[in-house]
Order: sequence, then structure tokens, then C-alpha cells
Amino acid sequence: MNYIGSKKSLLPFIETSVKQIIQDDCELFCDIFAGTGIVGSHFKKLGYSIIANDFQYYSYALNKHYIGNHKYLAFDGLAEIIPEIRQTETAERKEVVCRYLSNLPLVEGFIFNNYSLEGTKGKEFERNYYSSENAKKCDTIRLQIEEWRANAKITEGEYFFLLASLLENIDKHSNTASVYGAFLKKLKKSAQRTFELQPAELLINDREHKVYNKKVEDIISDLEVDVLYLDPPYNQRQYAPNYHMLETIAKYDYPAIKGKTGLRDYSEQKSDYCVRRKVKQAFSELIKNANARYIFLSYNNEGLMSSDEIREVMSAKGKYGCFTQDYNRYKADNGRVYSSNSTVEYLHYCICS
Repeated sequence: MNYIGSKKSLLPFIETSVKQIIQDDCELFCDIFAGTGIVGSHFKKLGYSIIANDFQYYSYALNKHYIGNHKYLAFDGLAEIIPEIRQTETAERKEVVCRYLSNLPLVEGFIFNNYSLEGTKGKEFERNYYSSENAKKCDTIRLQIEEWRANAKITEGEYFFLLASLLENIDKHSNTASVYGAFLKKLKKSAQRTFELQPAELLINDREHKVYNKKVEDIISDLEVDVLYLDPPYNQRQYAPNYHMLETIAKYDYPAIKGKTGLRDYSEQKSDYCVRRKVKQAFSELIKNANARYIFLSYNNEGLMSSDEIREVMSAKGKYGCFTQDYNRYKADNGRVYSSNSTVEYLHYCICS
């Protein structure tokens, strides 16, 4: 999934840097601004027990699968609906269920009626986020997943696996330049192709993991971890409006929407880390209230906080240091002019006193 601030290309840098600082007895890794779960998933693969948190519900859904699920999904409750499950090895049943959902008769639901050109034709705002077929398919699959959950046909882990799979697959076929702040007038090639529900990767291990959907300030004091990894927003760009479509698909809560882009209300999801006059105070409170042996902060040279400000705050907690890595900038808008094609990623750290 294309995602603002994704650390996918920086995972080797983060892993190498973290391992240089922490001791071998560290077991509990907390990713408290988890996003798509890319960092938490990486350290889960390395054998750590993970705590993940994000206030965006679509992020929570992704992390409930990628972090929370760590055993094979049996889908026993669907055996009468999908008889093929009985003849399928447990590890392969997720493919059977995804194939079944991909081939359901299509229905018209909230996504089709509000975010496809056919569904909005003649309305005040005609929107083109998805092709008509992909919008209907998204509605069909999402409604079926919710019905199975309501009727106790699937477990919580199975529910979030299916939801994560849908979010990832529909995102690949959205008719946007990258984020959901705007849609394209004409369907691009990837948006023209009908998506198939490919199963999300399942990371198997023998550790327990926890996933939360809370504001960072409401959870930080309650956690005691070995490694606290922080990857907050760097600039004024709020995540909620840029990924409002994924939030609506994840919640499927029939929200009141407005304007040309069909934006849902996100007033309760605004982050202080995107506001220059608030970010340092928010960061200071977070560091002060953290209960961790080691704290790592991913930030870049174009962030709202300066390196001096970060050093000042983290030095008050313990021994401060920093790693740096050049990397190619994330471009969410192909039409925007950028001052440079690369930025410097900082991994600030603190060995807590």
C-alpha cells in the first residue's frame, strides 16, 4: 500500500540502528503510531512481541491482522457456507474464502452510491474514486464480511484478516494519484481492472501481540515496554482526510459526507503532530510519560520539529543519540513541485535513565 511516510524502504536502516543500541534481552517492541504496520510487522518477523496502536480505524484493522493474527485461520464457522473448506488444509483455507468472496453476485452499496461515477451520476457531486464494478465489488465483500461477523460465522482474527485483505486490494485499484485527497477525472489503467480479493500475508509466530485503537496520549502511560518506536506525522498533512476512503470502507458506518471528495468528518482525528504550535508540547508530554528502556523516533529534515528541539526533549529522558539515512522522498501528488528528490531520515534515540 502506498502510504505517506511509509518506512518500507528504510526497514534495514531501522533494524540495524536499533540493534546497535538495544540489549539482547529486549522482547517487547511497541509501535505506537503504527500506520500500515510495516515496522511492527518487520520486528514481529524478527521474533519480538509487538504492541501496535493507531487512532485511524483502517490502520487499526490492518494491524489487528498483521500484528494481532499469529496463528493459522481455520474458518470453521464457514464450512456449511463454503463446503470446500472441509477438504482444504487449514493453512490454505484463507485462499478459499477470498476466492468465494471474489465471486459473489454484486450489489450496490454505500461505496458505489457515493464514490463511483455511475453511482453519483446526476447528483450534486459526481465522484470517480473507483470503477462502478470495483465499487460494487467492494460493497459486496464488505457487507458479506460484516454479516458473517454479526452471525458469529467468523472469529475476530478472521474478520480482521478479511478486512485487511479488502483494504489492500481495493486500494491498489483506486482512481487516485496516490492518496484520497482527490480523484482522477478519467479511470487510470489500474482502476479499470477488476480487483480480486487476494489474501493478505499472515505472519505466523509463537508470541502474543496486542493492538490498540487509541490516541497516543491516552495509552502511553499505561504501557511498559522494552523498545518504544515513534513514527508520528512530520508535517501539516493530516492522515485522516488523505485516507478517508479507507476509513469509510473499514468502518462501513454510512457516515455523513460532504463536498467534491465526499469527505467524512475527521475533527476528532486531527493530530497535534501536524500543527507547528502544538507539536513540541505533544512530543514532550509523550516522552515524559513513556515507560520504556529505549525510545526511537523516526523523523526527517523537513519535519515541523527541528533536530535541536528533538535532542532537547529526548536528552531530558536519558542518553541521546541519532542515526541518519538519505532516501528518496515520498511523492503523494505528481503535480507538486518539490525542492529536492531526496530527504534525510533521522532515527533519534534515547537510552532511558
